[in-house]
Order: sequence, then structure tokens, then C-alpha cells
Amino acid sequence: MTDSDTPRFPPGFIWGAATSSYQIEGAVDAHGRGPSIWDTFCATPGKVSGGATGAVACDHYHLWERDVDLMARLGLGAYRFSVAWPRVIPNGTGAIEPRGLDFYDRLVDALLERGIAPYATLYHWDLPQALQDAGGWPERGIVDAFVSYADAVTARLGDRVAGYATLNEPWCAAYLGYAAGEHAPGLRDHALSLRAAHHLLLAHGSALEVMRANAPRAQHGIVLNLIPAHPASSAPDDVAAAQRFDGFFNRWYLDPLLRGHYPEDVWEGYGDLVPEVRDGDLERISAPIDFLGVNYYNRTIMAHDPDAPWPSLRQVPFTTPPTDMGWEVYPEGLTEILLRVQRDYAPPPMLVTENGAAYPDTLRDGVVDDAARVAFFEGHVAALHDAIRQGADVRGYFAWSLLDNFEWQHGFDMRFGLVYVDYDTQARIPKRSAAWYAGLIERQRDAAAAVMP
Repeated sequence: MTDSDTPRFPPGFIWGAATSSYQIEGAVDAHGRGPSIWDTFCATPGKVSGGATGAVACDHYHLWERDVDLMARLGLGAYRFSVAWPRVIPNGTGAIEPRGLDFYDRLVDALLERGIAPYATLYHWDLPQALQDAGGWPERGIVDAFVSYADAVTARLGDRVAGYATLNEPWCAAYLGYAAGEHAPGLRDHALSLRAAHHLLLAHGSALEVMRANAPRAQHGIVLNLIPAHPASSAPDDVAAAQRFDGFFNRWYLDPLLRGHYPEDVWEGYGDLVPEVRDGDLERISAPIDFLGVNYYNRTIMAHDPDAPWPSLRQVPFTTPPTDMGWEVYPEGLTEILLRVQRDYAPPPMLVTENGAAYPDTLRDGVVDDAARVAFFEGHVAALHDAIRQGADVRGYFAWSLLDNFEWQHGFDMRFGLVYVDYDTQARIPKRSAAWYAGLIERQRDAAAAVMP
């Protein structure tokens, strides 16, 4: 993508990169940090590829200054990170560990010193194990624990953080963790997963009041992963299957957050599995937010499967070359999902809070020539620009991920980073995609400066 064909984004558009605590920090026993459900999950044989753990990961807890300098060299305008609940409140409730908050305090100050806006996510899946021992997200009492945790973090970091997201991808935390067994805590009970989903959303809405009180000038929101669902054919059964998947994956979270109710068709489909919803719950869940984070990676193609349990569907394979994760590269889906949310929900301003791809990167002579990732980013940035041109109110874009990292059940098999990490030496080597992204950011800033009066 050259200067002449680079799409021009609105002045003030945010260009950043994202990470999460368990995937990069390591130092799981440092300075009073308590165990998380991912520590336990990784210690369970057969759960994570290669028996990998996040015990060291990218050692960001010790190398954070190096990483912040790296962000500055890339020209990032913002950095989205997550706070590790077990590092701040080791047992999930009770005593605060000041050394944990000190770490994030130093990180935020260093970002600000380099002109990088901090965006903090309070929960990116590393639940304190003590809370899971008490039942985890399916238990309603966890809502109060989350509010206390959100209070501790936002009281310390305050308005120095530009934006706080309560949760990252509650669908993953609820479904992959409690129904599919693919993520921590590794359970397989759909009723528990629906209770977990409700309490995740309730925790989000319940925490907003104290977060706004502690950081009144910050933006407060939530991050959802959204997937366009396409039918495998024009047959009515396949069209209905795609609609059911959309309800199961997208609308089960969008509707209560932005409309104040669960989608009726999905509620009926779940039958006796639906969670208990008490008076006032949906009002709290649908409390106003300042931004909606959208994570986008791929679409899905669905066909009706009468032999499968509700939602009675099966995924149809696609024909184009996939990413290392087996996901289709489909940038048009980013345009589609942003316009759909804008049209159907009239949301607050949106941020694309994650977008990226895993490829089998190879370091040769000190260089990682990840041309496929560059093409991925080029296509998706163009698709984002198209969505904005057509009326989607999107204010920023965060590439996933700044660094190669621990990729959950895939261990270290998948590399998503703009920056290659040698896990033996902890060396950081910016890839070709990092140079491409830095160039994009520079061109956008130059274009914005050229139109300033």
C-alpha cells in the first residue's frame, strides 16, 4: 500500500496495538500474584498444546520498559493492555496487593510520557483461581467481587487511562470456558455457561458506576468479538441456521447491552437452560457506555443440521487459504459487521479493539518477512475505511497483537505479533508487518497535519 492508495482516516483517529496480561506478562509467582484459572488449566495434562504455560510468556512484567520503547518506535498512538485480577487482588476478594497495582501504575505513566494513550481492559480471562473454587462466573456473588476489583484498579489509575473496557469477549469466557471446555476453567455444561454469560454482563453493568466515579474523564465500555454469519445456501433452513448462529454468538451479548433484553428467539431456543434474570438485572447490564469495542477476525458459514443440539447447525468449510488458526481471511466481514451494528443498534462510538492473523513466521538472517500478514492488514484497514465511509462511527483501530505471545490452548504454536519474540532469549524483532504498520500510522499523521489550519 503506497502513499497514493492509502485510505485517509478522520483526524484524531486512534492507531494502536493490543495485548493481554496472561498472554505476555509471565512472572506468575512474582510480588504476591495469586494463581489464575489459566495457571490451573495449563497445569492440566492435555489442555494446552505442547504443555505450554504463561508462566514466562514474553516476560513483559520484567521487560515492560523495553516494550514501551518499542511501541514508541512504531509510532503507536494508543496501547490496549489488560490488568491481571490475580496480580491486584490475589484471592479475588479481600486484600489488595499494592505491588500489583504499582506495576500498572508505572506502565501507564511510561505510556503517557511517550505520548501513547493507555486503554485498559479489566478482565481478559485470567480469573483468580480462588473465585473459580467458589463457583466462578456461574455464581452470582462474583458480580460484587468484580465491582470491588474494578474499584481498586480505577481508583489507582484514574483518568490517566483514556479508556477502560470492563470485559474482553464475554462469549469466549462463558462458552469456551464453561460449555466447550476449550478454555479455562475447562468445563462442559451449557447451563453453567449461560449463567456465566449473564453474570459477566451483570458485572460489566454493575461496575460502571464506580468506574465513572473514579475516572470521570475516561471513556468506559466493553469489548465483544463479533462474527458475520452467512448461510451455506439460499435454502430456508440454512438461512435460519445462520440467524440462529448470529443469535447464539452476537445477539446474546449485543441485545442485552444495547437494547436491554435478551433476544427472544435465542431465549426460546435455550429452553430450560436459560439463566435466572432478576428484576433490575437488564437495566444494569444496559447502562450507557461510551464506546463499544469490536474484535474481528473472520466470518462463519452455517448450514442447518437437524441432528445437532440447538442451535442445530454445522459450519461449512471455506475454500480460500486459511490463517494458521484455520480461519478464513475475509476483510469484507469487518465492513459488514460494523455497518450492521451501526444500523441495528445505534451504538456509541466503536473501536476495532482487535484485528490480526496468525501465520507461520520464520526468522531468517534477523528478518521476518510476513508478507501474508501485511496483506491481511492492508485488506482489513481498507475494509474499515469503507465501513466509516458508509456511516459506521468507528474512532480507532488496535492491531492484534503487539507481540507474539501465549495463544491460550494453542500455547506458543500461533504467532499473531507485529513483533517476533524469541521465547528462549526474549529478543524482540519487529516484523515486516510492524514496519508496514508504522508507515501507515506516519502517513495518517502526516495527512492529518497537512489539513490542520
